[in-house]
Amino acid sequence: MTGRRIMAAEDVRRAIVRISHEIVEKQAGTDGLVLIGIQRRGVPLAHRIADAIREHEDVTVPVGALDITFYRDDLSLIAQQPVVKGTAIPFDLNGATVVLVDDVLYTGRTIRSAMDALIDFGRPQAIRLAVLVDRGHRELPIRADHVGKNVPTSREELVKVQLEETDGEDAVEIARIPAPEPAGGTRA
Repeated sequence: MTGRRIMAAEDVRRAIVRISHEIVEKQAGTDGLVLIGIQRRGVPLAHRIADAIREHEDVTVPVGALDITFYRDDLSLIAQQPVVKGTAIPFDLNGATVVLVDDVLYTGRTIRSAMDALIDFGRPQAIRLAVLVDRGHRELPIRADHVGKNVPTSREELVKVQLEETDGEDAVEIARIPAPEPAGGTRA
């Protein structure tokens, strides 16, 4: 699938740096701050944000990974054998300010699932949300606190985030979802 490129590698880098500054500013520092990436692409984004905070604040912010597979409300629609990517939260969440990090915010259902999963690990003081792309079309009352780029889309479009760590390059593209093939094939 190829689409219209809306962010190149440099745009992704700038968005991550901006988000890192916004997070520190909203927190009034880094005390009690932790980042948790939602598997799959949220995890490398969380690490990059932590790296950017370390560069401008000279502080290492803890980073964790959260797998929401079994918290999804559409689990039965995804696959018979869902792929579990693993959760790693090697720090206490009680009283912390957690910034959930994901690549794309769409309906809000992924974030709702992430909050459900997160509460199983402790009771944070606050949960905030940072996303690389907000594409609109919310089905739940969820909004991001930190957004790399707001991109108005239609429901017939797909936003594809590519990251060096998972895809070999940094880019964001928008493409049309292909129309389904007619049943029964074509007539000769």
